[in-house]
Amino acid sequence: MLNGKKVLLGITASIAAYKSASIVRLLKKSGAQVKVIQTAESTNFITPLTLSTLSENDVLLDLIDSDTNTWNNHVELSIWADLMLIAPLTAKSMSKMVQGNCDNLLLATYLSAKCPVYFAPAMDLDMYKHPSTVDNINKLISFSNVHIPAKYGFLASGLEGEGRMCEPEEIISFIKLDLEDKLSLKGKKLLITSGPTREAIDKVRYISNHSSGKMGFALAKIAVSLGAQVTIITGPTNQTLDSDRLKRINVISTQDMYEEVKINLPENDIIIFAAAVSDFKPKDVFLSKLKTKKINLELVETIDIANFSSTIKTKDQFLVGFALENENEIVNAKEKLLKKNLDLIVVNSLRDKNTGFNYDTNKITIIDKELNIFKYELKDKIDVAKDIFNKIIELN
Repeated sequence: MLNGKKVLLGITASIAAYKSASIVRLLKKSGAQVKVIQTAESTNFITPLTLSTLSENDVLLDLIDSDTNTWNNHVELSIWADLMLIAPLTAKSMSKMVQGNCDNLLLATYLSAKCPVYFAPAMDLDMYKHPSTVDNINKLISFSNVHIPAKYGFLASGLEGEGRMCEPEEIISFIKLDLEDKLSLKGKKLLITSGPTREAIDKVRYISNHSSGKMGFALAKIAVSLGAQVTIITGPTNQTLDSDRLKRINVISTQDMYEEVKINLPENDIIIFAAAVSDFKPKDVFLSKLKTKKINLELVETIDIANFSSTIKTKDQFLVGFALENENEIVNAKEKLLKKNLDLIVVNSLRDKNTGFNYDTNKITIIDKELNIFKYELKDKIDVAKDIFNKIIELN
C-alpha cells in the first residue's frame, strides 16, 4: 500500500521522537519515498543527521534555510506528498494545528496539505485526557485528518497510562489498513482483456496486429492500486505485472480468449475489453508449414467477444469497450457502444500522433451510455488508465 508513495513525516518535540527513526526505516522498507520536517525543538530528541541518513533526503527545519539562504517551499512540499504523517505530535503543536497558528515550516506545510494527514499524539496521560486536548483531537478529525490513537503504557514521566505514542510498526500498519479501506475499487472484481491475438495460418505463420498490451496492463496496474481483484486475459505480450491481487491468463487466439472470458465474466463486476483481437482468421489452418510462395487464404470472422459478453451480462455488471478508428471516430464509436450494449467506450484515433500500438502514450475520448463525450489530452498510458477509472468510478 505504501510502495511508491511520497510521504512527508513531521516530527515535533516529544521524547517519542526517538521512534521516528524506526518510522522512517519502515516507510522506506515499504517502498515509500520519505522527506522529514522537524520542528526546531524536536532536534533535542533526535538529530537531523540520523533522519537524513535513513530517509536519504535532507531534513527540513525552517522556512528559510540559513546555510543556503534559500526558501523551503512548503507549498511544493505539500503538492509533492501523497500523504503526511505527524508523529509524534505534541499538545503544543496540536493546538497550533487546530488554531491555524503558522509559525514554522511543519505547520505551514500542514496547512497547505491536500493529501491525507495522519497524526499520532504523544504526551503524558493527564495532558492526553485533558478536555482541551480531547477537543483538539476531535477538531483535527473534523478537518478530515486521521487520528492514530495513543496507547496505554509506561510514560516518560514515570507514570503509566494513555498517552504513549503507538509503536512504529503499529503506525505503519494503521496507515496501510486505512489506505486500503479507502480504496475506491476495494471489494470489486475486474476482468481485463489485453494484447493481441494470433490466428494460425500454418505451423509457423499467423495473422495478428501490432498491439503491445501496454494499455491493458496499465489498466490492470491502476485497478490493483485502487484495491480491485483483477483477472487479466492477455494475448502474447512482453508486459508483466506482479501483485497478489492479479490473476494472469495467457491465451493465443481469439477463440482462446473468448473461452476464458466466458468462464471468468460471470464473477466480475467490471469488464474492460482492451485487447486488440483479430477480426478475421483463416477458414482452414494448414497442419504443416506451407512450402508454396503463393497462398490464397479464405478468411472468416472471429467471434466478437464484447458483443457476446453484452448478451450475458447482468444489470450490475459494467462493460467497457475500446475502439481504434481512423475516420469518423466518434460516430463509429457511438455505433459500437450501442450495438454492443456497452456502458462506456474508449476511443482513440490512428490519426493522432504518438498514440496506439507500442507507444507509451495515448490520447482518448470517452463516451458514456448517454452518449456524453469526454475528451482528454495526450498522456502517458498510466495516466490514461487513471482517467478511465475515474470515469468508471464516477458512473458505476
